[in-house]
Parts: sequence; C-alpha cells; structure tokens
Amino acid sequence: MLTFRGGVHPPEYKQATEHKPVETLPLPTRVSIPMSQHIGTPSKPVVAKGDVVRTGTLVGEPTGRVSVPTHASVSGTVADVVEQPHPLTAQKTVFVVIDSDGQDTPDEAIGEQDPAALSPEQLVAAIRDAGVVGMGGAAFPTFFKLSPPREKPINTLLINGCECEPFLTADHRVMLEQPAELVEGTGLLARALGVDDVIIGIENNKPDAIEALARAVAGTGIRVQGLKTKYPQGAEKQLIKACLFREVPSGGLPMDVGCVVQNVGTAVAVRDAVRFRRPLYERVTTVTGPGVCDPKNLRVRVGTPVSELIAACGGYNGEPAKLIMGGPMMGIAVPDDTVPVLKGTSGVLVLDPASAAELEDCDCIRCGRCIKVCPMGLAPQRLYYHIRSRRLDDAEREHVMGCIECGCCAFGCPAQIRLVHHFKYAKSEVFARRKKK
Repeated sequence: MLTFRGGVHPPEYKQATEHKPVETLPLPTRVSIPMSQHIGTPSKPVVAKGDVVRTGTLVGEPTGRVSVPTHASVSGTVADVVEQPHPLTAQKTVFVVIDSDGQDTPDEAIGEQDPAALSPEQLVAAIRDAGVVGMGGAAFPTFFKLSPPREKPINTLLINGCECEPFLTADHRVMLEQPAELVEGTGLLARALGVDDVIIGIENNKPDAIEALARAVAGTGIRVQGLKTKYPQGAEKQLIKACLFREVPSGGLPMDVGCVVQNVGTAVAVRDAVRFRRPLYERVTTVTGPGVCDPKNLRVRVGTPVSELIAACGGYNGEPAKLIMGGPMMGIAVPDDTVPVLKGTSGVLVLDPASAAELEDCDCIRCGRCIKVCPMGLAPQRLYYHIRSRRLDDAEREHVMGCIECGCCAFGCPAQIRLVHHFKYAKSEVFARRKKK
C-alpha cells in the first residue's frame, strides 16, 4: 500500500462511532460565533445588538487578503457583540451571540442555482462568499487555495479522506452517507482549478468508504486511492508523498509541487455553497471518548456550545478529566464545555481521569526513536536539546518551523517527553522574533 516515511500506529479507538449514522442535533437556543475561525485575518462584525438575522445571514465580513466572511447559523436576534477569549488560542476575539427564534428561517440569498453556468472565477467567488474553509482542522480559507499564482500551475487535486486521527469518524460517515455530494463538490473544485487529475485518498481501514466512493466516481475520471493506515497519513505533505511521490520543499506549500489538497467535508461544503448558495454554518462532528456515555456523530450548527453536544450523547460518563477539540494527537484542550463548535471542529474528545493522566518529562535516553518516526525527517531529539538550552537560533536552523506538530515523536518517546509542547513554544518564540524585525 502507498504510504510515506516515518509515522506511527496509535490505537484507532474508532469502533464507538464508525458504524453510527450522523444524527442532526436540535437547534441550539443560543449560539456564540467567533469572528476568527480560520487561518488569516478575522472577520469584522457587520451586525449590532438587537439586529434580526436569518440562518445564513452575513454577520462578519472579510478584512484581509486571507480572510472569509462569517454567517449566522440560526435565525433570531443578535443578543450581543462581545470580545471574549478564543476557545483554542485564548486570545481576545469578537463573538456575535445570537438568540435563536426556533424557526431556522433561511436567508433570502440562499437558493438553488446551476453550477454548470458558472465560470471557474465565479465558482471561486461563490466558495469565498460562503465562508468555506478547510474542515479537517486547519481551517485554511478554501478560495485562497483555489487561487494559486500563475507561476505555480496546479495539475493535481487531492481529496483527503484519510481521517488518521484516533477516535474521529466524522469524515468516514460523510463518505458513506454523502458520496454523491462529495463527488459533485470534488468536480467543482477540479473545475475551479482547471485540473483533470483528481484523486480521493482513503486509508485502507475504511474499506466501506473506498467501495462507496469507487461506485460514486464511476465514469467521472476521478480516482479513489487506498492508502496504508498510518498516522499522520492525512497530513497534506504526507498525503502528497504517498499518492504522487512528490516532496513539498521545506517551508513550502502543496502548490509548490503542483497540488491542492482539500478535505472530504470541505468538498461537500463547496457543493452546498455553489449549488445552493448555502454558507458554511454547520458541520459533522464526532463526539466520543471514554468520558461520554453514548458517543455519536452529530450534524451541528457553528457556535453551538459543546455542552449541548455532550447532553445529546447522554452526558458525561463520570467526572471528565479533559475536553479536547479535535483528536488526541493534534487536538487542543479547552477549559470547559461552554466553548462553541467552530468550522474546523472535527471532533470533541472527552477523556476520563484514567486516560488523561498528566505526564512529566524524564531524561532522554537517546534511543533515536523520535527521529525514526518523524514524518518530516527532523531530529526531534536535537531540537529538544536546543530548546531546553534556549538555543532557538540553532533550533530554527535545524528546521523546527517545519514541525507539523503531529505528535509522532512524543507518542513513541519511552521517556514520555512532551516534545510537541517544546516545539510549539519554540515556534511561537521564533514567530515573535520575526515580528520584531
């Protein structure tokens, strides 16, 4: 099977939800929608307290070259426009809080159109206006990926259906339950880019998804490629390496090797944006882990408090010890369940005390295991010593900025050193230094 160098094989823990169809969560009574849900400049609020909005109404306009609009996920009344800590970064960001009227009245702009009548430029504009971002977790504005510079022509579109993170099954269920919508969205992405070479990559631990999409792409020219199950197969650079044998240069982007990578959920959102002018205001999220009673895959509105997702899954299974947005390898722990679902929230993982035990760094035994498993070809052991000794220039010289924070090194470390923690710290310090220059 096609794969990449390095990587690890953590327990999958997907059995709790992989065979459970997606359920639609009832409308929340209140949503809190942050203006910063994507990589790039946050949206700027265009509504005020007391304004009446509909589902899909623009509430935040883009403010920079890399920015997308934000839309209401329910109809109702704006209860407040307030600055609060962001659930993932803890930095102050503006939230638009909406009290739902329970009617879910769609915005007047939402309505079906013929995608075949749109030019590639109009497709990109429709995707931008709908606020579509990468739904695999990174939340990079989709329209920006579809607008590469002329000196970097794109010849291949890769659709990422790997979902290599343990516990998460949202993408798996999307592939099984919405294969036609996924293929249509993929075709629209290919047309926007002007490419004919299109591959949907899926790990071979999802044979039912491979079979479903193989049927759906019949006669379209799209290829479905099975890939070896290994983490982080779903990372962009590793997916490109496995499918196309191309290596993205250090500090580069997939477009540097003629590729664009999009998540399967993003492809479905693109189809909704283009065919129905429907903004991205809901997504499929996996709620799972040993700390929740009845794990499920839920279709939820952006801005819904995580507490409502937990309640829909039967509540907590005992006292929760840690709440993570995303998966256990690359997810981010959040302070409590009042935080809202974001466009990039692929999962909510609830850990109990036994599975969330805090580890303390021990002395490195120089076994080299971290070097062997690093999918980026770095030397985590050397980077760790540079960072511990405050030699950040040396860490930068040895490509700490190339770390994708996948956690393979920490997972395989017999000394249980929190390597990713140190690398994140170093990267933030390097970014801060660069800003001062």
